[in-house]
Amino acid sequence: MSVRSINPATGEVLETFQETAADELARILECADAASREWCRTPAAERAERLRAAARVLRERKDTYARTMALEMGKPLAQGVAEAEKCAWVCDYYADHGPAFLADEPHPTDASRSYVRFEALGPVLAIMPWNFPFWQVFRFAAPALVAGNAGILKHAPNVPRCALEIETVFHDAGFPGDLFRAVFLSNEAAGAVIADQRVRAVTLTGSDRAGSQVAEQAGRHLKKTVLELGGSDPFIVLEDADLDRAATTAVEARLINSGQSCIAAKRFIVVERVAERFLERFTSEMRARRVGDPLDPATQVGPQARLDLRENLHRQVQESVKRGARLVLGGEVPAGRGAFYPPTVLSAVEPGMPAFDEETFGPVAAVIRAQDEADAIRIANASPYGLGASVWTADSERGERIAREIEAGSVFVNGLVRSDPRLPFGGVKRSGYGRELSAYGLREFVNIKTVWVA
Repeated sequence: MSVRSINPATGEVLETFQETAADELARILECADAASREWCRTPAAERAERLRAAARVLRERKDTYARTMALEMGKPLAQGVAEAEKCAWVCDYYADHGPAFLADEPHPTDASRSYVRFEALGPVLAIMPWNFPFWQVFRFAAPALVAGNAGILKHAPNVPRCALEIETVFHDAGFPGDLFRAVFLSNEAAGAVIADQRVRAVTLTGSDRAGSQVAEQAGRHLKKTVLELGGSDPFIVLEDADLDRAATTAVEARLINSGQSCIAAKRFIVVERVAERFLERFTSEMRARRVGDPLDPATQVGPQARLDLRENLHRQVQESVKRGARLVLGGEVPAGRGAFYPPTVLSAVEPGMPAFDEETFGPVAAVIRAQDEADAIRIANASPYGLGASVWTADSERGERIAREIEAGSVFVNGLVRSDPRLPFGGVKRSGYGRELSAYGLREFVNIKTVWVA
């Protein structure tokens, strides 16, 4: 199997890599196991300092990494720079707080001393997606490494250069050479790695289909898993919302990363009373966004990461229109090379349409009318996914009350849904299980050990 890096804006093949050979993979796993056994005995404060060095490397090379992301998956340059800076932030966060999160916790019992320890598990296999090719890796790697684990990265096959550059970040930051390695594997070979006794846990960010397959394989071998899967995030606009602010944020929420984000808002649920006014403002803002070459600093929306992804997105739009949705903006595949797709708005979207039922992974927005607040909550929860959600209202207490009723891993009131190292991140239902980030994310890949002394 070969792995190709293809520029989605031009179709040009940039680089080709070969699958990691079986003997080399065996050596990598053996060395990662040995490195993790040594690394977990290194004081947490020293491990934290290596993360701080990784943050410096990321900031120094952020322009280089942004260009690599633009070339391999079409991310506009400014967004790539912001992604590298966010990776540096998560490294600094765990450098600052990781040792405290890992400190022994005393618990009074009938023993003379009893406490809980947090000990590393060992090598963790990370199966990561292409859409945030640096951030998705670092939000796993920073807490896992500071906890004393090793990392084996199987990145998405269309971002191999990103995978190698991430490996170099850790190497140049002074981490042990075998502690974090990138490998190029087929899905079949990845299954064998999951089964390998040296691999102690698996984390995956991807589709719910991929999550089901990995969970099945890991469960067969009793391996701990964390799964962050798809989303069809609701963006609820109530009658008392600031419509100008809501519409402007809605466009950002839909078009971030050219619409290719699990936590991008996808279903815009607007109460009937303000639906037309919101739709008019929203469509005008969507129309104004500039689509183009991701290497052009003026570009706001780049290409989709692959042609097949664009084809599936267009299918979802066409099928939704066929079933009664109204095409308000976009919805046409542009002429010329590259995997570009225009910002698209559908209204009159209802259950039974792909734009309602499925995750639309691209710049396609589904506007759905609700009769009132209760109906908006019902529609928001009428999804197999539960990753993120947002609520827009002038009454923050009302927003908080509604947030408690939304079935999601996170709900933002009058704000853009985003991941933050200080807060746990993950989903419910078919959006997966387990948490990343914050103290909760760090403790996913540790042995929570009870020590009781008479």
